[in-house]
Amino acid sequence: MSKDREFLWRRLHSLLGIIPVGLFLTMHLFINFTATGGAESYNDATAVMEKIPFLIIVEWIVIYIPLMFHAFYGVFIAFTATPNTGRFSTYRNWMFSLQRFTGVFLVIFIAWHIFQTRIQKALGAHVDYDMMANIVANPFMLGFYIVGILSATFHLSNGLWAFLVSWGIVQSPQSQKIATYVTNIIFVILSVVGVAAILAFV
Repeated sequence: MSKDREFLWRRLHSLLGIIPVGLFLTMHLFINFTATGGAESYNDATAVMEKIPFLIIVEWIVIYIPLMFHAFYGVFIAFTATPNTGRFSTYRNWMFSLQRFTGVFLVIFIAWHIFQTRIQKALGAHVDYDMMANIVANPFMLGFYIVGILSATFHLSNGLWAFLVSWGIVQSPQSQKIATYVTNIIFVILSVVGVAAILAFV
């Protein structure tokens, strides 16, 4: 792969990780958070999403295709990239490694989550509060989902920092430091929302 083509693929990978994948993840977490208000609240929120016209086409164009590209190319990056110890701090290189680790884990987690929900829906199951409650009634699955949620929120927030840097939006050391604080806050907020949501099904 030529350097120019690789540069473009990495830019596309970075962009799709934020728009639409990152936006969808954020929306998904907040919809799930409605479960803290009870089964009726959650079922009402998901019912609204199910009424989107041409839903299956929208899901493939907005979610599945961008997600698959981001996931598969991300795995390629994870197994070929090396930390840039000369340019970034030890902290940033730890974040680099965690980004790759969570990315690989998320490929497994998301595939399993889709199997337990969307594929089961295609086979005739009803995706609702009771479905999720039955899934996380298993302590192992509850732990698996919590780790998956935290991996997703970290991957998004740290990926947002990398996006801001790689696209030249934040360039100076000071602006990158501020971006670190902001993205860490985003990680905490989304993690609280996500974990509270999954625990609401217990």
